[in-house]
Amino acid sequence: MSASARPEAPVRPTPRPRSLKVRTHVWLRSLHTYTSMVCLLIVLFFSLTGITLNHPDWAFGNAETRREVKGTLPAGWTQNGQVNWLTVAEELRAKQGLKGRAGDTRVDSTEASLSFKAPGYSADAFIDMKTGTYTVDVDAQGAVAVLNDLHRGRDAGSAWAWLIDLTGVFLTVISLTGLGILFYLKKTRIKALAVMLGAGFLVVWLGHLATG
Repeated sequence: MSASARPEAPVRPTPRPRSLKVRTHVWLRSLHTYTSMVCLLIVLFFSLTGITLNHPDWAFGNAETRREVKGTLPAGWTQNGQVNWLTVAEELRAKQGLKGRAGDTRVDSTEASLSFKAPGYSADAFIDMKTGTYTVDVDAQGAVAVLNDLHRGRDAGSAWAWLIDLTGVFLTVISLTGLGILFYLKKTRIKALAVMLGAGFLVVWLGHLATG
């Protein structure tokens, strides 16, 4: 068969551009899916710790350890009559295994004090200004208390505070994109909106009871 006699290939129709409605739906689904995957474990953590936070009387994981340690600071912990708090904090960390952020410093003519705080953990050091001897009261709470403090963001540092803020942003995106997707579901849209409104009224009513 000659080249001129070969059948021509069928011409494929040019795909029609997607409408704004379809493109918006695809965009909402993609954003909802990926933000959900990013937040999956974080949301699970805050959900579970929300339950334990609401039930502080639950016994599991609430073992608490209290101890008192004593010692003497090395020379150089004061300079020109002023407490070198950095030296003091590092010495206590190294010798007594203290952890957390150091702060809440106080000093008078007879005593100086310094606190270490972390989720589920606190240590208060009291130092004799004349001799440099110190006493530290250490309170280490159980795993549940640590998780609850992380939920609150208490004594967890700026990095964890940023994580909480980002989680709030992602949850807002998930909620809004989920609501946007709902408007494309014709079969369930009315029922789902009715359930959402009913749940909203229930939350408002319970909030009113709680504050009344």
